[in-house]
Amino acid sequence: MKYSWIDTELLQKPGVTKDLQAEWNWIRYHIGGKMFAAVCLDDATGKPVYITCKLDPAEGDFLRRQYKDIIPGYYMNKVHWNSVKADGNVPDALLREMLEKSYRLVLGSFSKKKQRELLEGEKKDAI
Repeated sequence: MKYSWIDTELLQKPGVTKDLQAEWNWIRYHIGGKMFAAVCLDDATGKPVYITCKLDPAEGDFLRRQYKDIIPGYYMNKVHWNSVKADGNVPDALLREMLEKSYRLVLGSFSKKKQRELLEGEKKDAI
């Protein structure tokens, strides 16, 4: 996969967990039980087809107009979610930024107390 760093990088973020949604063949990344990113796998080959993340609607729309390999969220809400073609030409730095913004956006949807618990829980577990 072109973006082979995704799993390692996302799992290094505080509070992140992942699972496999077998029915969809998606590897999903969560913070506090809420999905912020997914790697959508091809049913036949098991290779990644799309990397999906949540963005502010205006930013997602802007990026879709700039890059043909960024499309409205694959099988997701087309306003809030965006998918990057795994074999496309989106620069790694931009995809990293998109995934970071998605993580922050979903983390920000929790109360301040819950955010602290999620961020500090990782530090306690690491000791």
